[in-house]
Amino acid sequence: MKPTDIDANPEQISKPIHLASGEPALLRPLQRGDARMLGQYFLGLSEATRRVYGPHAFDQETADRICAELDSGQGLRLLATRGSGAAEEVIGYFILVFGVHEGDRKRYQRLDIAFDAEGDCTLAPSVADAYQSAGLGSVMMEHLRHIARDCGRKRIVLWGGVRQDNPRAVHFYRKFGFEEKGEFYAGGVNNYDMIAQL
Repeated sequence: MKPTDIDANPEQISKPIHLASGEPALLRPLQRGDARMLGQYFLGLSEATRRVYGPHAFDQETADRICAELDSGQGLRLLATRGSGAAEEVIGYFILVFGVHEGDRKRYQRLDIAFDAEGDCTLAPSVADAYQSAGLGSVMMEHLRHIARDCGRKRIVLWGGVRQDNPRAVHFYRKFGFEEKGEFYAGGVNNYDMIAQL
């Protein structure tokens, strides 16, 4: 699959699912018209969730900018939504960037780990508070890993690592084959850098 085809053909990576509760949901790529819905998702996250997730701000302005600048050639923003039409709402939001961010790259250089722009990608996942520990993150991760492999990616790097004081997230990543490669101090806490093979 060519990543650049996703914007024009979002249905090729969309997938209906059922949550553990039996509730139907949909995995699909973020689209330009989703700015309002994405902003509502950002603003609805608890402070505890925001504290452990930091690739960008959580406001409507950021949602507007992200949707206006969508480019599947650079990466994918995968949504989990429930409902339809005007009632559709975001319950999960995973970012997959094709490549590795410079800040992460510099930390890994100190560990003698090099990256391949064509084979590596970067992940930043989040799930709405009401759906955490309900299996949604696992379903989204499996789907995203499949897409990454179809796009020719070989490894996934955690964007900005994961906080050591977030054991639930550390367990989640280990379950999907992420391994700790190093530690660094940021945001007042120790963090793990983790990578998974695809």
